[in-house]
Amino acid sequence: MSKKTENVGFICENCGFNVDPLDNGSFRNHCPCCLCSKHVDNKPGDRLSDCWGLMEPIDVVVNSKKGLQLLHKCLKCGEEKVNMVAINASQCDNYQLILKLMKGVLKNIK
Repeated sequence: MSKKTENVGFICENCGFNVDPLDNGSFRNHCPCCLCSKHVDNKPGDRLSDCWGLMEPIDVVVNSKKGLQLLHKCLKCGEEKVNMVAINASQCDNYQLILKLMKGVLKNIK
């Protein structure tokens, strides 16, 4: 798949937010409003997962090369994956929720 076909807008399955494609050269793979994602990939960008379950953010990790990343857990199969936090974009990620995740306050987004 090309970056153009992978970086598309969508309606968030969790909160209904209209998510635009990223405009900073990266891929959009989670909602900037509620931070939820969808389990669509086996490997980043392949869109080959059979699961397609909703993934909720459970933590924030720091990668020395990629910066802040959201740790998502699939509510259907339990798989965990990391996604880079969207910064310098027209729809930046909700930093209030990121801070709550970093403090361990956010237990469930519904």
